[in-house]
Amino acid sequence: MIESWRWFGPLDHITLPEVAQTGATGVVTALHELPYGEVWPREVIAERKAMIEAAPGNMHWAVVESLPVHEDIKRGAGDLTQLFANYRQSMANLAAEGVQTICYNFMPLLDWTRTSLHAPLPEGGNALRYDAVEMAAFDVFMLGRDGAADDFPADVVAQAKDWYASSSEAQQVELVKSIMSGLPGAYARYDVNSLRAALAPWQGFTAEDLRANFKRFLEEVVPAAEDLGMRLCVHPDDPPRPLLGLPRIVSNEADIAFILGAVDSPANGLTLCSGSLGANPINDVPAIAKRFADRIHFAHLRNVRKEADGSFQEDAHLAGDTDMAALMAVILREEARRRAEGRSDAAIPVRPDHGHELVSDIGGDAHPGYPLVGRLRGLAELRGLAAGIAYGLAEG
Repeated sequence: MIESWRWFGPLDHITLPEVAQTGATGVVTALHELPYGEVWPREVIAERKAMIEAAPGNMHWAVVESLPVHEDIKRGAGDLTQLFANYRQSMANLAAEGVQTICYNFMPLLDWTRTSLHAPLPEGGNALRYDAVEMAAFDVFMLGRDGAADDFPADVVAQAKDWYASSSEAQQVELVKSIMSGLPGAYARYDVNSLRAALAPWQGFTAEDLRANFKRFLEEVVPAAEDLGMRLCVHPDDPPRPLLGLPRIVSNEADIAFILGAVDSPANGLTLCSGSLGANPINDVPAIAKRFADRIHFAHLRNVRKEADGSFQEDAHLAGDTDMAALMAVILREEARRRAEGRSDAAIPVRPDHGHELVSDIGGDAHPGYPLVGRLRGLAELRGLAAGIAYGLAEG
């Protein structure tokens, strides 16, 4: 596997020399400073690539995460001809600079969502957390979205009402900040009023509508990816459930089967995110990986521990509800299969996803979920796990 590391470019407080010290050689990054829908100029791509290659550690730009899909494409709003053309041109410019793998998502409006960025751990340190009661408090009582109470169990709504009644203004401000922090790069975050306005165009929008627009997107861009020798890989929803009345359609095995079958091409692939899929109680993540192994072009490995009310918390990479050893074995077996076919792209880029804030991470200013020490621990654990499994496969 290609040990990889997400780096937010010049926006990141973690430097490339520090990334090199982790041992990762594949850098996962994007041009976060460019607005959604604009063409990524080849000269800017080349500049970012040169920056990575000039750093210590023999690193290279392994994966684009993400080349964002404009919200108008997701909603199917208006004449999309130019937006599709811009996306294809960005792909062509990336390919011209040798960057061949693009991770993207099709989550409406919001990216990953948590209610706490600093949930304390028993042994010290902090974790990302999604608390169903706090999310209901935000949705039902702070945002006041019509029908929101129907989207949560009655006991969760009752607890959310109590939380809202007893919470301070500072707690409510912190909750909004946490929920908005999943948006990447330097984009402005919503407050409650602007989020209401942003949600308004989505009223009445269904999962079927979103699937139709996703299929149209794939039909527009996958043939170009084939021509360019590129690999597109969709990231699952995080969390894998409808959110704020917005449909989400990359949440389980059936969703992935639909997407990969909508345009059945090796260029139309999957970013296997064990944490996102692992937050859905119906998902057997190693089984999903095994079924779609030949279409996995990129992997995010992390773990979560689920709770009965729908809450979940980021756990250590080798803890939590997902059998990480079984999942790693699927990845390594798939790489072996690709090598046996003589493929030059047999190695799958794998990065440690969200890490705990540990020791010097605490109180730092890293992007939420992306501290240095916590992810370094995760990478070290995954590296050791892979080495042990690879040894066992060779012996067996």
